[in-house]
Amino acid sequence: MNKQGHVYIMSNQYRTTFYIGVTSDLEARVWQHSNGEGSVFTKKYRCFDLIYYEYFPFILDAIDREKQLKNWHRPWKIALIESVNPTMRDLKDEIKT
Repeated sequence: MNKQGHVYIMSNQYRTTFYIGVTSDLEARVWQHSNGEGSVFTKKYRCFDLIYYEYFPFILDAIDREKQLKNWHRPWKIALIESVNPTMRDLKDEIKT
């Protein structure tokens, strides 16, 4: 049985730092990050806002996309985020899984 997955980008209040991750439960993972339980990096850099996410029917496709995005240059990531979230607002209350 294959799990679905999400690639997501968390950021700090000033949008100076991005964290890219993958998960099979986006709502739970974002809650963890927002409450300082997600990862050492997100806690250290206060990346508590969800600013981008993509859904994949298969978790392996989400993992491949995460690897791809982690190799992108910052301007490419910003362009991707702004293509669906022009103001880079926090999307955690709008998650559609």
